[in-house]
Amino acid sequence: MSNNFDNLIWQQNSNQSDNGDNLKAIANWWSGLAGKEVAWQQRLIPTSGNLEELDWQLQKFDDKLVLETPQVRGITLYWRNNQGADERNITPSKLSLNTSKQRLYVFPQSQSQVVISVSLPVTVYQKINLVNPQLAATIKNGQGIILLRDETEKLEIKVALSQSQINQLLDQFKIADNQ
Repeated sequence: MSNNFDNLIWQQNSNQSDNGDNLKAIANWWSGLAGKEVAWQQRLIPTSGNLEELDWQLQKFDDKLVLETPQVRGITLYWRNNQGADERNITPSKLSLNTSKQRLYVFPQSQSQVVISVSLPVTVYQKINLVNPQLAATIKNGQGIILLRDETEKLEIKVALSQSQINQLLDQFKIADNQ
């Protein structure tokens, strides 16, 4: 992982000129999680060291918790979760904050082969692919209704559209038709 616009890296014993500033920025982000639900995930670091190879989809052993009083004292991250009064902490050898994904990678001093990801949950949309569905559409009183029905999947989807959404859809069809 390299230092770029979206990534703030702090590493213990680093002589990088921005190391202290990055720790301050990460500490501010960490304390900003107070009262927010986060996804807490732990993975073994791949032998390549490339975290992009890891599957960060939520798995059954991952945890979601609401952080209370998150703070950084020295280089140690402290927090309480909403289910317990005991303060918890972890001392990292390295921290990497991806600001665009709102995800903090914590590399614990005590477990050099492990990386912990703390992130704000993201919305995952369910995707449905319909192949040649039955289609019905109507516009009544400025409201549009599109009905898609797939007999194979035993699925019916009803989409209600405002007048502006109908116009937007028609414009997109016109653009696509001209290409």
